[in-house]
Amino acid sequence: MKKIKFKKVLATGTVLAAGIALTACSGAKQNGGGSNKKSSASVALITDIAGVDDHSFNQSGWEGMVAYGKSQGLKRGTNGYQYFASSSASDFTPNINQAVAAGYKTIFGVGYSLKGAIASAAKKHTDKNFVIIDDVIKGQKNVASANFKSQDASYMAGVVAARTTKTNVVGFIGGVHGHIVDLFDAGFAKGVQDTAKKMGKKITILNQYVGSFTAADKEKSIAKAMFAKKADVIFHASGSAGQGLFSEAKSVNEGLAANSSKKVWVIGVDSDQSNLGKYKSKDGKKSNLCLTSVMTGVNVAVKDIATKAAKGKFPGGKQLVYGLKHNGVYLTRGYVADSVWKQAQTARSQILAGKISVPSHPSK
Repeated sequence: MKKIKFKKVLATGTVLAAGIALTACSGAKQNGGGSNKKSSASVALITDIAGVDDHSFNQSGWEGMVAYGKSQGLKRGTNGYQYFASSSASDFTPNINQAVAAGYKTIFGVGYSLKGAIASAAKKHTDKNFVIIDDVIKGQKNVASANFKSQDASYMAGVVAARTTKTNVVGFIGGVHGHIVDLFDAGFAKGVQDTAKKMGKKITILNQYVGSFTAADKEKSIAKAMFAKKADVIFHASGSAGQGLFSEAKSVNEGLAANSSKKVWVIGVDSDQSNLGKYKSKDGKKSNLCLTSVMTGVNVAVKDIATKAAKGKFPGGKQLVYGLKHNGVYLTRGYVADSVWKQAQTARSQILAGKISVPSHPSK
């Protein structure tokens, strides 16, 4: 068996201006649409600065809210369900206040950056239910906290990456250093390392952070450098900045034949990002470079908590953790080879059985 060696390249950089114009509009401008009567079942979603159509965390949350609305026979608008998009952190409190003034009973803050605004609003409006996604607010009976065992699904992504790479170089691009992105980083690295060990291979893991969740042009340059270092599978946990990774991967693959052995792959995050992976190869064939996506069940959490609230069972003061069980986190089937998918599912079963322990913080 070959000697196994792992290399982790760390780097950070200055954040450049974001290269993508988001199209989400403020929920305050979209309050029409329906004759809802169940005000006690009404829900609102406050996005972080990436907007509701970020192909990621916010979008997943909104999809869960729409699914909840349909299940309750609610329409979009007053006394039903609605989102309020934030373009900067200064929008968080005004958006929450608009949702409160409009009468929404349960208000979700998507992402840890809203923690302070949600905690403050909950103290002022004790008759409302509040939810923080991806963080924990303790000691407030009208606040529920929802978190995800993203490290477990990321471990599976590491298994897929290690068994898919032809160059034995893979990459991870994070948005901003912190506990949440650590889950993805740590799980992915552990999955790659464990799988490499089983296969008797040396796999290099390139690791870099954007310093932002929106700077797509910065991520594009990071991806270009990783591809130049022979990475052929890159996983990102960087919000809408990840669209820069997809853009650079397309630039590489569009110059190759559809069946080229030099094709590069992207592993998406939070929602199914296969739509971002569509491209045409050099020989004019339609193809896709999104190998799989690590799904964070924000939609699952939003629908679950909203449904509990509608039944008068809002889990205030509690922390809910969503994992592989019940698809709180999972991988999409994507374009993973059958044999590789089987190995990923075996890993899933072993994690659930407690046979694999996945770290929540990257090793130093």
